[in-house]
Amino acid sequence: MSRAGTAVAEGGTLATEYDGDQLEREERAALRRVSGLSTELEDISEVEYRQLRLEKVVLVGQYSHGNHEAAEISLRELAALAETAGSEVLDGVLQRRPHPDPATYIGKGKANEVKDIVRAVGADTVIVNDDLAPSQRRALEDVVKVKVIDRTALILDIFAQHAKSKEGKAQVELAQLEYLLPRLRGWGESMSRQAGGRVAGGEGIGSRGPGETKIELDRRRIRTRMAQLRRQIKNMAPAREVRRERRLALPNVAIVGYTNAGKSSLLNRITGAGVLVENALFATLDPTVRRSQTPDGREFTVSDTVGFVRNLPHQLVAAFASTLEEVAFADLVLHVVDASHPDPEGQIRAVREVLADVPGASKVPEILVLNKSDVADPDVLTRLRGRPEPTVEVSALTGEGIPELLEEIAQRLPKPSERVDVVLPYSRGDLVAEAHAKGEVLSEHHTGDGYELTALVSEALAARMREAEARAGARDSA
Repeated sequence: MSRAGTAVAEGGTLATEYDGDQLEREERAALRRVSGLSTELEDISEVEYRQLRLEKVVLVGQYSHGNHEAAEISLRELAALAETAGSEVLDGVLQRRPHPDPATYIGKGKANEVKDIVRAVGADTVIVNDDLAPSQRRALEDVVKVKVIDRTALILDIFAQHAKSKEGKAQVELAQLEYLLPRLRGWGESMSRQAGGRVAGGEGIGSRGPGETKIELDRRRIRTRMAQLRRQIKNMAPAREVRRERRLALPNVAIVGYTNAGKSSLLNRITGAGVLVENALFATLDPTVRRSQTPDGREFTVSDTVGFVRNLPHQLVAAFASTLEEVAFADLVLHVVDASHPDPEGQIRAVREVLADVPGASKVPEILVLNKSDVADPDVLTRLRGRPEPTVEVSALTGEGIPELLEEIAQRLPKPSERVDVVLPYSRGDLVAEAHAKGEVLSEHHTGDGYELTALVSEALAARMREAEARAGARDSA
């Protein structure tokens, strides 16, 4: 399938000197699937639990409203997701119908057509560009005779591959278990056996009872594991809050946007962080926080967050709530948009839908950053400039527009409001440096008594500066 008009275009990843060594990208590329070595069982009825292992896939999409072009863009995005997960896309089909078929999603006739395509191209997996009910997935598998995966399972698999931190892995596992719980399926006697509580231990008469089926036992184990993961994530909250409190002394800028819009490249341009940049969807999962400076010398922190996508699984939104709440604590949001995409407005809507579920995120001031402006259609840029939000056109690859973006950030970041006029001894140069880094120095003179400073700073820093001035004055009078 053509990649034109998708988040992942043809060609490799383009990196700049600001992106560092990119060792993580080499680590990801070190392990690749080899075609022709699949050990998947052809008869799915022999499998009780199946690992999501994508190889050669056929895509199936469906739409009931809108035009064919928009549906095709969505299917191309699914192809990019499938390739990010490590599979090879062989073919894709689109169907228009008023509503999905309750049995097989696409209807039995179309399911048989997909079966013929799967056989013709030699695929071993069908990926549906929608969420399937457990019954729909089973019925479609029974017709096409290969494994069927829906969009949510595909995204969860990508997240599982890319999560690195302990918290990120716990969040992804929790989302996977929430997805798996209603979809457990058993085949044959192994999942329907029942035994009394003590009969398996040879207790005999008087100990028999209905017991649990194997599938009930597995559901209970999954619920127990989910409870453990929720406790783990909750226990990580204090450490996360401590890190956030340490950063609260500096203004914070959160970068949000559609996946592969160029958020990490922009972070590297602004801060020189050297975080992973990859031409793939969901390359960044674990949030990264780095420091930068405004043109007038004030320091601020920049947080890179996980990318969003249309119809992001609600399990992931819930599991990553602790990560997304970084946006609500920010002083400014940089909403990065891929201006070269055929439907940038659709990407903006998708991001806004996710942020609407994050308490307090909608109240944070926002700058719309039109990335990849060097290759964007001028008519699209003109259309995006007319939006009500303040916009800045940049290219994270070439550096074009970055100085203008930093100027806009400097104007919109909150400035300290406490004015101080102090004379600090030369031994307290640390306070002067902190005033330059975290406040706005209006005037500074060197006198015989020390630094004569007029500045706008935070209340806490103002109190420390006045205390230092008072102590110096007391020593001089003594």
